[in-house]
Amino acid sequence: MKCTFNLKKPNKAGLSLIYLKAYFKDEGRRFVYSTGEHITPEEWDYENKQPNNLNGRNKIAETHRAIKRQLDRYSLFFQDTIQNYKLSKREIIISDVKDDFDIEFKRTKSISSKFFEVYDIFLEEKRNDFTEEGNSPTTIKRYEYNKKLLFEFQEFRNKRLHFNQINKVFYNSFVNYCINDRVKPHSANTLRRNVGLMKTFLYWALENNYTYKTDFQKFKAPKSQQTDEIALTLKQVQEVFDFDLSKNERLEKVRDLFVFGCATGMRYSNYSKVAKKDIQNGIIKVRDKKNTDKSLEVPLNDFSIYVLKKYDYKLPRISNQRFNDYIKEVFKLLGYNEEVKKTIKLGKEIIEEINPMFERISSHTARRSFITIMKNKKIPDKIIMSYTGHKSLEVFNKYYKPNNEERKDFMHTVWKMDEAPLKKVN
Repeated sequence: MKCTFNLKKPNKAGLSLIYLKAYFKDEGRRFVYSTGEHITPEEWDYENKQPNNLNGRNKIAETHRAIKRQLDRYSLFFQDTIQNYKLSKREIIISDVKDDFDIEFKRTKSISSKFFEVYDIFLEEKRNDFTEEGNSPTTIKRYEYNKKLLFEFQEFRNKRLHFNQINKVFYNSFVNYCINDRVKPHSANTLRRNVGLMKTFLYWALENNYTYKTDFQKFKAPKSQQTDEIALTLKQVQEVFDFDLSKNERLEKVRDLFVFGCATGMRYSNYSKVAKKDIQNGIIKVRDKKNTDKSLEVPLNDFSIYVLKKYDYKLPRISNQRFNDYIKEVFKLLGYNEEVKKTIKLGKEIIEEINPMFERISSHTARRSFITIMKNKKIPDKIIMSYTGHKSLEVFNKYYKPNNEERKDFMHTVWKMDEAPLKKVN
């Protein structure tokens, strides 16, 4: 399918408007679009459908070459647009093609060329989404971080980001930046999440006519990797709980919140805000802050009741960032200095990090510890998941982190001889 250019009747000044025309032979439809360029009929090459003086060095020839370049833009954009429609198996509707042209050539939504201004519109829409499917504050923060990441990538390339540049070359360059060129490289899991967030934004931009490019639909995020995170045993939780911090109120509050998290299995955003009104018949009943579609119901136990009563059902309020900083201090005081190896995958490269155990403790360690302790006590997965709010068994199992001692105990429990062998080993 090809497009061509024709002239309108001359106006009073003797200039004719150049317009693009294309026919869809299958249904006899046609697409007509004004280029906004003008020329006199005498300066038009009717056979080749272009200005007739392109090789001279005078002012007229320069003007004609500029017009020709602009016409080539229209022609190329038309071919690309139709090709993208076909590749995405999208029905070619004349009004949709016109909308695409309006966006590309700034007849409407001229902001579309400003990538980050469009992202701001996207963010504002997400923040103001008060439907049941609306986004949690955590998700909004991730979208905000994703915008920051893309802006950093733009600064790194020293080249303005534009929707028309979102193709395979862009994607490969972006992935390489994330895992090789950043001061703090992304792991495969982090990169996978950020690619997903970026694609969500691009789908939104496509649906709202800010872009016509569909290349991003083929972007494949790296496969997620099992991480070497830490989970505490029940004995360790008891040790943390019993540790005397009465002379340090700041750390005592953090410790108590952490133990409360270990005893409930909730995310920090949920367990740090439990109040008396949330307790009904010995069960914590709250709406999940991350996914407001979920209603969590977690029975109280000795640990969680003790912490709630200690603070008269008004738990200390601490930001997640400060909590993560302070809880490391608690475990450092407890002497959790054992070196722990963490293996991460960056692209195809495997990197090992050695850190003292206290540096690996965070608010999420509590949730991971709860799941691991419950599974080691042979509590059925469905029961544990009813507490934590997990719907996916695959995601749930990623939280199970038995330590080396537990793993050795499991092995010896199964591979145990009923009687001593007749042959003795020297």
